[in-house]
Amino acid sequence: MNKLKARNIFSFFTFTTAMVTLATLASCSKDDATPSIQRDVYVAGQEYNGENDVAKYWKNGTPIDLTDGTHKASATSIVVIDDDMYVAGNESNGSNTVGKYWKNGTVVELTDGTNDAYVASIFVAGSDVYVAGGEGKVAKYWKNGTAVDLTDGTKPASANSIFVVGADVYVAGKESDGTKSVAKYWKNGTAVPLSGLVANSIFVAGSDVHVVGGEYDEDENYVAKYWKNGEDVGLSDGYSATSIFVAGSDVYIAGYAYDGNMMESKYWKNGVAVTLTSSNGGGGIGSIFVIDKDVYVAGSEPKNSYYVATYWKNGETVNLTDSSSHANASSIFVK
Repeated sequence: MNKLKARNIFSFFTFTTAMVTLATLASCSKDDATPSIQRDVYVAGQEYNGENDVAKYWKNGTPIDLTDGTHKASATSIVVIDDDMYVAGNESNGSNTVGKYWKNGTVVELTDGTNDAYVASIFVAGSDVYVAGGEGKVAKYWKNGTAVDLTDGTKPASANSIFVVGADVYVAGKESDGTKSVAKYWKNGTAVPLSGLVANSIFVAGSDVHVVGGEYDEDENYVAKYWKNGEDVGLSDGYSATSIFVAGSDVYIAGYAYDGNMMESKYWKNGVAVTLTSSNGGGGIGSIFVIDKDVYVAGSEPKNSYYVATYWKNGETVNLTDSSSHANASSIFVK
């Protein structure tokens, strides 16, 4: 199998945001004694407006722009805690990309635009806001706007996903060893190397650290990777694993497979694959979220020569955009 040729419009740096609180709202109608779950679905991404990509999010399918389209922008990660909504993203200043996040639509810039930067993942713990990303060659995260460097910048590195448990900060990403990229995660700044090229997403459940990513096998085929506590667990038929979510004893991994002809967007529950869509036109998966056994996956799928921002609920497709322009859904949060 050859390396992936099909175009993906989503970045490898847009992956699952972990949550502190999962809230469900239940109501019961007069005619039905069975409670019905009332959930809000939030999806972050971007859509091309004819000149630039506009960062935006959708709440229950309704789009809300975060940028005005003057410069290229993207929304990479979303979290909703109580009544507050946090969206991480990036926007060009005309020369470099500025990392930022929006709280309830108000922008907080994390970098000043002097160097090219990006942010990939956001996590909220109590009153603290953590954002993972990078600036120049340095992988870093920001806590309440203050940067914490994870690497020294002598070799290219990136931070792709962040998860916080108590006082412990976990960040997944990669760093070059001078020859090749090395997947790793950092716990409170201490690096843990993994047997792969890139770590895309991290989720901590109890004392277990779950990480997914990818690497090339001995035949130079790109393959999905899943590590639990640093040990390679393996993933049978994946091409790349982009997002992970753990619910109880169940491990959900989102990603895609490629057989040299068709791209399959899918997720795995405890290693068993569920195909969401199959196409020779590309597309991809950015994020997975599970609540009360319902599985939500965000990404994009090709339609009429464009990529449509999409999410799937238990395998059922919900298109967020029409096929009049390119769009992508990078992150999903349900409450």
